[in-house]
Amino acid sequence: MLCSKPSKDLKPYFRTLEDLDSPFDWTAFFGNDHPVVLDVGAGRGLFLFNASGANLDKNFLGMEIDYREGRRAATRLMKAERPNARVLGGDARIAFDKFISDSSISEVHVYFPDPWWKKRHHKRRIFTDVFVTRITKALKNGGELHFWTDVEEYFERVKNLMDHASQFIQQETPQECLPEHDMDYQTSFERKKRNEGWKIHRGLWKLQK
Repeated sequence: MLCSKPSKDLKPYFRTLEDLDSPFDWTAFFGNDHPVVLDVGAGRGLFLFNASGANLDKNFLGMEIDYREGRRAATRLMKAERPNARVLGGDARIAFDKFISDSSISEVHVYFPDPWWKKRHHKRRIFTDVFVTRITKALKNGGELHFWTDVEEYFERVKNLMDHASQFIQQETPQECLPEHDMDYQTSFERKKRNEGWKIHRGLWKLQK
């Protein structure tokens, strides 16, 4: 269940789909023309926080359907004064369909999406053939798709989808690095699973239109 619409205290770091009335003008939204990176299912925002601090020449927009988690991520970004990172509350599928222009994104990152374990619920997964089409339209030529999960079956399904997406070329599997400290993970969920001994499945694909 989603939390109620947030007050204006976190703007511009947190907005919802209801705040938008037209497709993103990225230059106006971020105040520059740097490449835009989407984080689908941003959660508590560890990736947004680390990546935006390490890549000041890129803009980052996290999408999170859980407003509470999205506001938590936005609060962290606001305290750190990260002008190149924002959070959008709402369903990423709606955002792709209505608010993200074709060929306007440089990277899409999808980390540890809900696997919807029961077979009859697999249709609720974010990653479907329709979602691949959405990503294909949104990415610029040469743009990248990053996908990580701890669920091998889900990874194999996504890999099969990407193998049949002829415009994507699979890249070398991203390496697993030893963390230097407790925040040196791609996401909080990755930290939890690696500490529990789970294997993380990683994929990277590049779009060639």
